[in-house]
Amino acid sequence: MENEDFLLRQIHLDFHMSEHLGDIGARFDKRRWQETLRRAEVNSITCFSKCVHGWSYHPTKVGKMHPHLDFDLLRAQVDASREIGVRVQVYLSAGFDSLAAREHPEWLELDTQGAPVQRQPLKPGFDKLCFLSPYLDYLCAQIEEAAELFDDCDGIFLDIVNQAAGCSPWAMAYMVEHGLDARLPESRKEAASEALRRYFDRTNAACRSRRADMPVFHNSGHVYRGRDDFNDCQSHFELESLPTGGWGYDHFPESAAYVSQLGKAYLGMTGKFHSTWGEIGGYKHTNALRYECAAMLAYGAACSVGDQLSPSGELDSSTYELIGAAYREVKAKEPWCVGAVYTPGIAVLSSAAETGRKLRGAAPVPGRLGRENAPDTGAVRLLLEEHLPFALLDRSMDFSPYAAVVLPDDIRFDDELTIKVQAYLDAGGKVFISGESGLRTDSDTFALDVGADWEGTSPFEPDYVRPREGLRPEGVDAPFVHYRRSQRIRARAGESLGEVYDPWFNRSYAQFSGHQHTPMKDEPSGYDCGVEHGSIVYLAHPVFTAYRAMGHITCRRYVAQALRLLLGDDVPVTTNLPSLGRITVTRQAKQRRWIVHLLFAPIVNRGGKVEIDAGTMISSGQDTQVIEDFIPLRDVEVSLKLPAPVQRATLEPQGEALPLSLESGCLSFTVPEFTAHQMVVLHEGVD
Repeated sequence: MENEDFLLRQIHLDFHMSEHLGDIGARFDKRRWQETLRRAEVNSITCFSKCVHGWSYHPTKVGKMHPHLDFDLLRAQVDASREIGVRVQVYLSAGFDSLAAREHPEWLELDTQGAPVQRQPLKPGFDKLCFLSPYLDYLCAQIEEAAELFDDCDGIFLDIVNQAAGCSPWAMAYMVEHGLDARLPESRKEAASEALRRYFDRTNAACRSRRADMPVFHNSGHVYRGRDDFNDCQSHFELESLPTGGWGYDHFPESAAYVSQLGKAYLGMTGKFHSTWGEIGGYKHTNALRYECAAMLAYGAACSVGDQLSPSGELDSSTYELIGAAYREVKAKEPWCVGAVYTPGIAVLSSAAETGRKLRGAAPVPGRLGRENAPDTGAVRLLLEEHLPFALLDRSMDFSPYAAVVLPDDIRFDDELTIKVQAYLDAGGKVFISGESGLRTDSDTFALDVGADWEGTSPFEPDYVRPREGLRPEGVDAPFVHYRRSQRIRARAGESLGEVYDPWFNRSYAQFSGHQHTPMKDEPSGYDCGVEHGSIVYLAHPVFTAYRAMGHITCRRYVAQALRLLLGDDVPVTTNLPSLGRITVTRQAKQRRWIVHLLFAPIVNRGGKVEIDAGTMISSGQDTQVIEDFIPLRDVEVSLKLPAPVQRATLEPQGEALPLSLESGCLSFTVPEFTAHQMVVLHEGVD
C-alpha cells in the first residue's frame, strides 16, 4: 500500500457491545449514516465484524451474532458507506473474546499462578485468549468467514495482538514438548513468541484466503521499533496514539519518526474522546482534534479518529460536527499532503530498537510499559523542543541521508554496529553519543575514537556540570546539577566540552545535607563532561534519560548547544518558534516541492489520579494533556537548506505568495502570522 493510495480522513468506529445491552442497531438508518459521514468529510471507516465481547455483527456460521441484533449490521454499514465512496475496513478482536472464554475457559491465557491474564473475577474486564490453544483455529475461521462475506472490503484490522509469557495448558505443553523449563522466564517468553509467530502466519493467511491483496493491520497499541518479525507482517501501519488517553502529545511524533522510515503507508490514530477508548459522552475540544490531525499531516501520515458507535447503530451528530471541523481542514490541505514524504535532517538510533533487536522473536510488553523507553523519549522531546526534525532508526536502516546520528545513553556497540557507524563517519557523517553509548558490549572501552579515555562510572549521583564557553545555557555561568550518574572521562586527543564537579558525598540515611542532594566541592573533579573529536561529540552523562525524567531546561539547552556545535553548517532548520512549536519538512517529489509545516498549540496538564468504585472509569493515574486555546504566532522566522533550488514560496492552503531570501545556500522566510498550523510550500519550479 502506497501513501498516495491512502485516504487521509478515516474513522475507527468502536462497537464493543455487551449481551446486557438491547436494541443493537435498531436506529441504523442508511440515509442518516451517509449524510453524517458526508458532512464530516469522512472517506474511510473501520466497522466491526467481532468485538471484544466475542459477538459478531452479521450472520455467522462460526461464532454467534449478538443476541439483540436481528439483521446484518456490518453489511448494511459496508453497503451504505461504499455507495457514497467511503472505503470500509473490517475489524475483529483477536486477543480478547469473552464469549469464547466462557464457552472454552481452557483457552484462556494464564499467568504463572494459574490465574487468567488481564481479567480479575470481581472487576469488569476482558478475557484474553492463548494463541497456542484451539482458539487460534476458531479465530482464523472467523477471519476467513469475514473475508468471504465482505470480500469487497478495503482491509482487515485485527486488534489486541500480544501474548503474555504465562502458563496456560497450551503454553505448558509447548514447553514440555520442546524441553523448556517453565520455571524460567526465558522459556515462557519463548512459548509466547511461538504463539505470536503462529498467530501472524495463520491470521495473515486467513485474511488473504479470498484476496491475495487484502490489506491487513495487527494492532498492539504501539509499533515496536527494531521488531521486523512483527512489522514485516503489516501491509501498512496505524499509529494508535490518543494524547489524552495515556499516550501524550509527544508519542505520535516519536512513533511517526520511526514508521516513516519503514517504506509503508501509515496513518495516525487519535480519538474524539476526552480520555480514551470506551468513553461514552466524552468530547475533546475541537481545537485539540484540529491540532492532532494537522500534526499527522506534518509527519506524512493519513488521519484516523476513533469514535464509539452507540448500541442503536446511530452516529452521534455532535461527534461528527467535532470531527468535521478537523476533516474539513484536512481536505483543504490534502493537495500538499497526499504522497508527501517526511524528510528530516538528522537521525536518532533508537535505544528501543536496539533492545527490540535483542528481543526479536519474544513477545513485546503491552500497554504503557511497552511504549516507554527513556533515552528515546528524552531525545524525542529535546529535539522537538529544539526544532531539529529527526528520524528514529534501527540499525538495519541507512544512516547516509542524515547530517548526524544521535546514539542516546545506553547503546553499547558490538562489532556489527561499530563497523556501520565507522563507515558512516568515514563517509562524512557526524555522530553524537551520550552516557554508556559508544562503549563496547564486550568491554568497558570505547568502540570509536572519541578522543577521550574512559575511567569508569562516577560513584556520585547527582553531580554538577560547567560547560565551556559557548555551550553554557543562557544566563547560567555556574555549574548546574545533572541528575543522572556520569561516565568518568578525560579528554585525550579531543577537546574538552567542560568540567564535572563532584558533590561532597552521596545523600543517604548516614549522611545528608539539606532538603535534596549534597552541595558540590569548590574545585572541579578533573573529569570532563564531554569531548569533541573530529566528527564525534560525546557527553558523559545520560542526558536524554535525564531530560525524560526531569524536563530540566538548563540540561536541554546544554545538549542542544553541543549538538549544534557538532552540526556546524549542517543544522537542517533554524526558527524562532517557542519550545512548544513544532516544525517538520515533507517533500512531494512528483510536484517538485517541499512543504514546511509549522505547528503551535499550548499543551497543558489537567486532571490527575482518580479512583471511582464499580469500574465506571479508567484513569492512568497521570495528568491528562489537553489543548483548548489557540494563540496566534507572529513573525515566525525559518531558515533551512534544501538539496534543490527553490523558485518561490506560498502559504497554503491560502495560496498567498511569501517572500524568500537566499544567502550562502540557506533559504529564509518569515510567516507574518499563523494559528495552530501553517504550510509553507517551497516550489522548485513553475507549476
